[in-house]
Amino acid sequence: MERSFSSFFTGLGLIGILTGMVLLVFVVWSVIWAFHDARRRGKSPWLVALMVLLMVWPVGLVLWLMLRPLKKEQQV
Repeated sequence: MERSFSSFFTGLGLIGILTGMVLLVFVVWSVIWAFHDARRRGKSPWLVALMVLLMVWPVGLVLWLMLRPLKKEQQV
């Protein structure tokens, strides 16, 4: 009986680790994307990347998507 509980929690731990890794990759990808998007649109890329990362992650990303300039700056 004790063995079934330990295998259940081991499996649950593996699922949690995999879910956490996928979430971490998505967070890092969204910060990198926001950095490059801000640079293309002529805004401070470091400030935008920090905002996306530090403002309770999904809230910062949604905020940047709502407040970013509509047009990209022209290359000179």
